[in-house]
Amino acid sequence: MQKVVLVTALAAVSAGCAMFGGKPGGNWKPLEPAEYYPLAVGNSWTYSANMLGDHSESTVTIVKQDFGWFVDDHKSRFKVDAYGLRDEKRYLIRAPLEVGKAWTSVVSVQSVEHAKIVDTDESVTVLAGVFDHCLTVETSNRQDDTKTLIMRMTFAPHVGIVRIQTTLDAEGKLTPQTSVELTAYRVKPPAAPARPEAAK
Repeated sequence: MQKVVLVTALAAVSAGCAMFGGKPGGNWKPLEPAEYYPLAVGNSWTYSANMLGDHSESTVTIVKQDFGWFVDDHKSRFKVDAYGLRDEKRYLIRAPLEVGKAWTSVVSVQSVEHAKIVDTDESVTVLAGVFDHCLTVETSNRQDDTKTLIMRMTFAPHVGIVRIQTTLDAEGKLTPQTSVELTAYRVKPPAAPARPEAAK
């Protein structure tokens, strides 16, 4: 499961953005899907991951384009089409960007993933700093008759994925599995940096 979570996080739990910050003020309107994951050769993100007590760090870098897909050094592939941002198996973000928007992806012969947008305007604090106007997508994937894996993936405008959290729901008992946080990033303009005073 670590590979699935980290590959998704670095290229593609019940505790969501609300645990880490409140709503920024104003009348924010969500951007286009492409603006939540800047795809350009050379862009890179470094993450700190904790999985059931084990800690690791990893950096992912987009290294090439291939027939419309952007490919990173973990061999994950991403692109933006008329419907949203996707990898080879699923849409990570799908328009229209509004709370409650839901979609389904068949990720394997025996696995169906249900996704929905749960927030479009959140202020999130991670190791890389504070990011406003974040978009959060929650997915659920049934493992068997009693277990469902829930994942919350948070995107910051012009930055990319800033946090992923997964939880295992076993007949109503929620057990945190993985927490992944952005620690550093390098993206081509118009990158929106974290507020310096909040960076750790």
